[in-house]
Amino acid sequence: MSLQTASQNPLPVDRIFRALADPTRRRVVERLNRSPASVSELAEPFGMALPSFIEHLKVLEGCGLVQSQKAGRVRTYSLSPEPLKLAENWLAEQRALWERRLDQFDAYVMNLKESEK
Repeated sequence: MSLQTASQNPLPVDRIFRALADPTRRRVVERLNRSPASVSELAEPFGMALPSFIEHLKVLEGCGLVQSQKAGRVRTYSLSPEPLKLAENWLAEQRALWERRLDQFDAYVMNLKESEK
């Protein structure tokens, strides 16, 4: 897969990390950890125009981190934990890989020290 193709069709974990790269969206996720909230409740602390804030919600919803329900004129958002698990699993795999590499490096250095004696 070329870089251009990968950027046009990002993997789910790519979309999750891209969404979480923005501090506003991270704060929305943190807020939704407590309880579901309406758009106006979520937007209040940010002091930005509502259409701009809704774009952040669209990104979060697009990657599956949040879901929304509309009741009358009120749209309420809630957190969807499954995508966070996907990102967590990816990070755990990377951590395990680097821990193995560091362990191998440590063993190599210890062998060098022993051979110098």
